Amino acid sequence: MNPKTEELLERTFLFGIDTLNFLLKLPKNKVYSIIIYQLAKASTSSGANYEEAQGAESKKDFKHKIGIVLKEIRESNYWFRILNSILPNSDSNKELQRLLNESLELKKIFTTIKFNVSKR
Repeated sequence: MNPKTEELLERTFLFGIDTLNFLLKLPKNKVYSIIIYQLAKASTSSGANYEEAQGAESKKDFKHKIGIVLKEIRESNYWFRILNSILPNSDSNKELQRLLNESLELKKIFTTIKFNVSKR
């Protein structure tokens, strides 16, 4: 397997794990519970779908799965932006900023991958 692919598999896996660990620290109320649920699903789904893409049955299947990864990363980025806007300053802000930046970087990477796959 390509070293860049292996690195990206690890990054998407850690993004999901780090997000789940971050979400465990958020306040427990109705507003946050919606965000926690949505972000937990999107952040872990991106890695799971990238993993699935590695076993794609065709180029068309790979392109489709990468499209799903991109959608899930974009959704994760959206929820992190929401949290960044509503979460009061706290010790978790450094971790929030790191995850927000990682979601943005992953969004750029998967946008590029999808674009390159679409050109073929």
